[in-house]
Amino acid sequence: MERVIAVANQKGGVGKTTTAVQLAAFLAQHGHPTLLVDLDPQANATSSLGVERHALAGTVYEALLAPERTSAVVVPSVRPGLDLLPSTGILAGAEVELVTANQREFRLRMALGQLAERYAVVLIDCPPSLGLLTVNALVAARFVLVPIQCEYLPLEGLAQLVTTVDLVKRRLNPPLDVIGVVLTMFDARTRLALQVVQEVRRVFGARAFRTVIPRAVRLAEAPSHGQTIFEYDPSSRAATAYAELGRELLDRLGLPATCEPLAVAHDGSPSESRG
Repeated sequence: MERVIAVANQKGGVGKTTTAVQLAAFLAQHGHPTLLVDLDPQANATSSLGVERHALAGTVYEALLAPERTSAVVVPSVRPGLDLLPSTGILAGAEVELVTANQREFRLRMALGQLAERYAVVLIDCPPSLGLLTVNALVAARFVLVPIQCEYLPLEGLAQLVTTVDLVKRRLNPPLDVIGVVLTMFDARTRLALQVVQEVRRVFGARAFRTVIPRAVRLAEAPSHGQTIFEYDPSSRAATAYAELGRELLDRLGLPATCEPLAVAHDGSPSESRG
Protein backbone atom coordinates (compact mmCIF):
# COMPACT_ATOMS: atom_id res chain seq x y z
CA MET A 1 0.00 0.00 0.00
CA GLU A 2 2.21 2.76 -1.34
CA ARG A 3 -0.35 5.53 -0.87
CA VAL A 4 -1.15 5.36 2.84
CA ILE A 5 -0.96 8.89 4.26
CA ALA A 6 -0.98 9.78 7.95
CA VAL A 7 -2.41 13.26 8.52
CA ALA A 8 -0.59 14.14 11.72
CA ASN A 9 0.20 16.95 14.12
CA GLN A 10 0.45 16.57 17.88
CA LYS A 11 -1.07 20.04 18.29
CA GLY A 12 -4.86 20.08 18.35
CA GLY A 13 -7.01 22.59 16.51
CA VAL A 14 -4.78 22.94 13.44
CA GLY A 15 -7.27 21.67 10.86
CA LYS A 16 -6.01 18.09 10.85
CA THR A 17 -9.39 16.33 10.75
CA THR A 18 -10.84 18.92 8.38
CA THR A 19 -7.94 18.38 6.00
CA ALA A 20 -8.20 14.58 6.16
CA VAL A 21 -11.95 14.63 5.50
CA GLN A 22 -11.86 17.14 2.64
CA LEU A 23 -8.94 15.44 0.90
CA ALA A 24 -10.57 12.02 1.25
CA ALA A 25 -13.76 13.37 -0.31
CA PHE A 26 -11.83 15.07 -3.11
CA LEU A 27 -9.83 11.96 -3.99
CA ALA A 28 -12.97 9.83 -4.08
CA GLN A 29 -14.75 12.39 -6.29
CA HIS A 30 -11.85 12.18 -8.71
CA GLY A 31 -12.18 8.47 -9.27
CA HIS A 32 -9.70 7.08 -6.73
CA PRO A 33 -11.21 4.56 -4.26
CA THR A 34 -10.31 5.99 -0.87
CA LEU A 35 -10.40 4.79 2.74
CA LEU A 36 -10.50 7.32 5.57
CA VAL A 37 -9.27 5.89 8.88
CA ASP A 38 -10.49 7.75 11.96
CA LEU A 39 -7.74 7.03 14.49
CA ASP A 40 -8.76 9.79 16.90
CA PRO A 41 -10.82 8.85 20.00
CA GLN A 42 -12.69 12.15 19.56
CA ALA A 43 -14.12 10.56 16.36
CA ASN A 44 -14.51 13.91 14.64
CA ALA A 45 -13.82 12.51 11.18
CA THR A 46 -16.62 9.97 11.69
CA SER A 47 -19.16 12.58 12.77
CA SER A 48 -17.99 15.04 10.08
CA LEU A 49 -19.25 12.60 7.45
CA GLY A 50 -22.64 12.27 9.15
CA VAL A 51 -22.04 8.71 10.39
CA GLU A 52 -24.06 7.81 13.49
CA ARG A 53 -21.58 6.39 15.96
CA HIS A 54 -24.16 4.49 18.04
CA ALA A 55 -25.24 2.49 14.95
CA LEU A 56 -21.77 1.15 14.09
CA ALA A 57 -21.17 -2.59 13.92
CA GLY A 58 -17.56 -2.03 14.96
CA THR A 59 -14.74 0.49 14.85
CA VAL A 60 -11.02 0.90 14.36
CA TYR A 61 -10.72 -0.18 18.02
CA GLU A 62 -11.72 -3.73 17.07
CA ALA A 63 -9.45 -3.59 14.01
CA LEU A 64 -6.44 -2.74 16.18
CA LEU A 65 -7.09 -5.51 18.68
CA ALA A 66 -8.10 -8.09 16.05
CA PRO A 67 -6.74 -7.04 12.62
CA GLU A 68 -8.44 -9.98 10.91
CA ARG A 69 -11.79 -8.30 11.68
CA THR A 70 -10.97 -5.08 9.83
CA SER A 71 -13.08 -5.76 6.74
CA ALA A 72 -16.14 -6.34 8.92
CA VAL A 73 -15.97 -2.93 10.59
CA VAL A 74 -15.35 -0.76 7.52
CA VAL A 75 -18.37 1.43 6.71
CA PRO A 76 -18.72 1.21 2.93
CA SER A 77 -19.70 4.07 0.63
CA VAL A 78 -20.15 6.90 3.10
CA ARG A 79 -19.76 8.84 -0.14
CA PRO A 80 -19.33 7.45 -3.66
CA GLY A 81 -15.84 5.93 -3.75
CA LEU A 82 -15.16 6.71 -0.08
CA ASP A 83 -15.18 4.13 2.75
CA LEU A 84 -14.65 4.84 6.44
CA LEU A 85 -12.90 2.92 9.21
CA PRO A 86 -14.77 4.70 12.00
CA SER A 87 -13.97 5.61 15.58
CA THR A 88 -15.74 6.20 18.88
CA GLY A 89 -14.59 7.29 22.31
CA ILE A 90 -13.83 3.68 23.24
CA LEU A 91 -10.64 4.02 21.18
CA ALA A 92 -9.13 5.96 24.10
CA GLY A 93 -8.68 2.64 25.87
CA ALA A 94 -6.81 1.09 22.98
CA GLU A 95 -3.49 2.72 23.85
CA VAL A 96 -3.57 1.09 27.28
CA GLU A 97 -4.54 -2.30 25.87
CA LEU A 98 -1.94 -2.14 23.11
CA VAL A 99 0.93 -1.59 25.54
CA THR A 100 1.13 -5.32 26.24
CA ALA A 101 -0.01 -6.47 22.78
CA ASN A 102 2.24 -8.41 20.47
CA GLN A 103 3.73 -6.14 17.76
CA ARG A 104 1.92 -3.21 19.29
CA GLU A 105 3.36 -0.60 16.90
CA PHE A 106 2.32 -2.65 13.85
CA ARG A 107 -1.36 -3.29 14.63
CA LEU A 108 -2.75 -0.70 12.23
CA ARG A 109 -0.40 -1.86 9.47
CA MET A 110 -1.69 -5.39 10.02
CA ALA A 111 -5.29 -4.17 9.91
CA LEU A 112 -4.83 -2.20 6.70
CA GLY A 113 -3.06 -5.16 5.16
CA GLN A 114 -6.45 -6.89 5.14
CA LEU A 115 -7.68 -4.20 2.72
CA ALA A 116 -4.64 -3.83 0.47
CA GLU A 117 -6.38 -4.43 -2.85
CA ARG A 118 -9.40 -2.21 -2.31
CA TYR A 119 -8.10 1.36 -2.29
CA ALA A 120 -5.94 3.68 -4.31
CA VAL A 121 -5.36 5.93 -1.28
CA VAL A 122 -5.74 5.53 2.48
CA LEU A 123 -5.85 8.66 4.68
CA ILE A 124 -5.36 8.28 8.44
CA ASP A 125 -6.66 11.03 10.71
CA CYS A 126 -4.29 10.84 13.69
CA PRO A 127 -5.05 11.95 17.26
CA PRO A 128 -3.52 15.23 18.49
CA SER A 129 -0.73 13.49 20.39
CA LEU A 130 2.44 11.48 19.75
CA GLY A 131 1.31 8.38 21.63
CA LEU A 132 0.96 4.77 20.53
CA LEU A 133 -1.99 5.44 18.21
CA THR A 134 -0.03 8.01 16.22
CA VAL A 135 3.01 5.71 16.16
CA ASN A 136 0.75 3.01 14.70
CA ALA A 137 -0.32 5.43 11.99
CA LEU A 138 3.28 6.38 11.18
CA VAL A 139 4.31 2.73 11.00
CA ALA A 140 1.37 1.92 8.70
CA ALA A 141 1.93 4.93 6.44
CA ARG A 142 4.15 5.56 3.47
CA PHE A 143 3.75 9.33 3.82
CA VAL A 144 2.99 11.96 6.44
CA LEU A 145 0.97 15.07 5.63
CA VAL A 146 1.32 17.80 8.25
CA PRO A 147 -1.29 20.57 8.66
CA ILE A 148 0.01 23.67 10.45
CA GLN A 149 -2.14 26.52 11.66
CA CYS A 150 -0.76 29.91 10.66
CA GLU A 151 0.17 30.89 14.22
CA TYR A 152 3.32 30.81 16.32
CA LEU A 153 2.68 27.93 18.77
CA PRO A 154 1.79 25.29 16.14
CA LEU A 155 4.96 26.23 14.28
CA GLU A 156 7.01 25.93 17.47
CA GLY A 157 5.71 22.39 18.10
CA LEU A 158 6.53 21.19 14.61
CA ALA A 159 10.08 20.19 15.55
CA GLN A 160 8.76 17.56 17.98
CA LEU A 161 6.66 15.96 15.25
CA VAL A 162 9.58 15.93 12.81
CA THR A 163 11.73 14.25 15.47
CA THR A 164 9.08 11.57 16.01
CA VAL A 165 8.74 10.96 12.27
CA ASP A 166 12.53 10.58 11.98
CA LEU A 167 12.61 8.17 14.92
CA VAL A 168 9.86 5.98 13.45
CA LYS A 169 11.60 6.10 10.07
CA ARG A 170 14.90 4.90 11.53
CA ARG A 171 13.56 2.18 13.81
CA LEU A 172 10.22 0.94 12.48
CA ASN A 173 9.33 2.17 8.98
CA PRO A 174 12.27 3.14 6.75
CA PRO A 175 10.16 4.21 3.70
CA LEU A 176 8.26 6.81 5.74
CA ASP A 177 8.56 10.34 4.34
CA VAL A 178 6.85 13.72 4.65
CA ILE A 179 4.78 14.25 1.53
CA GLY A 180 4.02 17.83 2.44
CA VAL A 181 3.16 20.54 4.92
CA VAL A 182 -0.10 22.42 4.44
CA LEU A 183 -0.78 25.80 6.03
CA THR A 184 -4.30 26.14 7.43
CA MET A 185 -6.54 28.81 8.98
CA PHE A 186 -4.69 31.52 7.08
CA ASP A 187 -5.81 35.10 7.77
CA ALA A 188 -4.16 37.48 5.33
CA ARG A 189 -5.01 40.44 7.58
CA THR A 190 -2.41 39.44 10.17
CA ARG A 191 1.32 39.91 9.84
CA LEU A 192 1.96 36.79 11.93
CA ALA A 193 0.14 34.54 9.45
CA LEU A 194 2.26 35.88 6.61
CA GLN A 195 5.42 35.35 8.66
CA VAL A 196 4.47 31.74 9.44
CA VAL A 197 3.89 31.04 5.74
CA GLN A 198 7.30 32.48 4.91
CA GLU A 199 9.04 30.49 7.66
CA VAL A 200 7.41 27.17 6.72
CA ARG A 201 8.34 27.67 3.07
CA ARG A 202 11.89 28.61 4.05
CA VAL A 203 12.32 25.48 6.22
CA PHE A 204 10.45 22.93 4.10
CA GLY A 205 11.01 24.33 0.62
CA ALA A 206 9.22 22.27 -2.03
CA ARG A 207 7.63 20.08 0.63
CA ALA A 208 5.37 22.96 1.61
CA PHE A 209 2.20 22.84 -0.49
CA ARG A 210 1.61 25.92 -2.60
CA THR A 211 -2.05 25.98 -1.57
CA VAL A 212 -2.87 27.76 1.68
CA ILE A 213 -6.21 27.02 3.36
CA PRO A 214 -8.04 30.17 4.49
CA ARG A 215 -9.82 30.60 7.79
CA ALA A 216 -13.49 30.20 6.87
CA VAL A 217 -16.75 30.09 8.81
CA ARG A 218 -18.34 27.78 6.22
CA LEU A 219 -15.56 25.26 6.76
CA ALA A 220 -16.26 25.24 10.49
CA GLU A 221 -20.01 24.88 9.94
CA ALA A 222 -19.91 21.94 7.51
CA PRO A 223 -19.19 19.13 10.05
CA SER A 224 -22.23 20.06 12.14
CA HIS A 225 -24.32 19.18 9.07
CA GLY A 226 -22.41 15.95 8.44
CA GLN A 227 -21.13 17.35 5.16
CA THR A 228 -17.85 18.05 3.44
CA ILE A 229 -17.17 21.60 2.28
CA PHE A 230 -17.75 20.42 -1.30
CA GLU A 231 -21.31 19.53 -0.32
CA TYR A 232 -22.02 22.32 2.13
CA ASP A 233 -20.69 25.23 0.10
CA PRO A 234 -18.97 24.09 -3.10
CA SER A 235 -18.44 27.65 -4.39
CA SER A 236 -16.73 28.89 -1.22
CA ARG A 237 -13.09 29.94 -0.94
CA ALA A 238 -12.45 26.98 1.35
CA ALA A 239 -13.86 24.48 -1.18
CA THR A 240 -11.73 26.02 -3.91
CA ALA A 241 -8.63 25.87 -1.70
CA TYR A 242 -9.15 22.22 -0.74
CA ALA A 243 -9.73 21.32 -4.39
CA GLU A 244 -6.43 22.98 -5.26
CA LEU A 245 -4.71 21.14 -2.41
CA GLY A 246 -6.28 17.88 -3.63
CA ARG A 247 -4.87 18.44 -7.10
CA GLU A 248 -1.42 19.08 -5.62
CA LEU A 249 -1.68 15.87 -3.61
CA LEU A 250 -2.74 13.88 -6.68
CA ASP A 251 0.30 15.20 -8.50
CA ARG A 252 2.66 14.24 -5.66
CA LEU A 253 1.12 10.76 -5.54
CA GLY A 254 1.42 10.36 -9.29
CA LEU A 255 -2.34 9.94 -9.70
CA PRO A 256 -4.49 11.56 -12.40
CA ALA A 257 -7.61 13.63 -11.82
CA THR A 258 -9.75 11.18 -13.75
CA CYS A 259 -12.99 13.14 -13.68
CA GLU A 260 -14.37 16.56 -12.88
CA PRO A 261 -15.52 16.92 -9.27
CA LEU A 262 -19.24 16.60 -8.65
CA ALA A 263 -20.56 18.29 -5.53
CA VAL A 264 -23.31 16.08 -4.13
CA ALA A 265 -25.41 16.83 -1.08
CA HIS A 266 -25.40 14.35 1.79
CA ASP A 267 -28.85 13.11 0.75
CA GLY A 268 -27.51 12.32 -2.72
CA SER A 269 -29.07 15.27 -4.53
CA PRO A 270 -27.12 18.01 -6.34
CA SER A 271 -25.80 20.52 -3.85
CA GLU A 272 -26.55 24.22 -4.08
CA SER A 273 -24.11 26.87 -3.00
CA ARG A 274 -25.12 28.47 0.29
CA GLY A 275 -24.03 32.06 0.30
